[in-house]
Amino acid sequence: MPGLAAKPIIDINLTVRDSSYEPAYVPALEAAGYVLGIREPAWHEHRLLRGTAPAVNLHVFSTGCEELERTRMLRDWLRTHDEDRHLYELTKRRLAAQRWAYVQHYADAKSEVIRDILARAQPPGSPGSVP
Repeated sequence: MPGLAAKPIIDINLTVRDSSYEPAYVPALEAAGYVLGIREPAWHEHRLLRGTAPAVNLHVFSTGCEELERTRMLRDWLRTHDEDRHLYELTKRRLAAQRWAYVQHYADAKSEVIRDILARAQPPGSPGSVP
């Protein structure tokens, strides 16, 4: 996203009919050079495959998963709200400067600021919107 510092890894969301049914998509992605690294059945049946040249985190979700809408809402909000984009960048830089035993701990540490930004991004009058 222009104007936002980022790690040198491209994050891509892929939607499939049923992310828990790996035979439908994992073999083709592995043939293209991706490696299945993470299965998170308890979190939206999320799968993460990694690619190289360039470095890619390919996040796989099922059609209709609410996490995809949340991700799009955050992206779209940050594209048009400089103050929150700056807050998010500062948070990421501060957290990236720390040592983490697991990358997930870094992601978890960003959760509070993401929740705050998403609350502002909610359409007025919707559940979770900020008055």
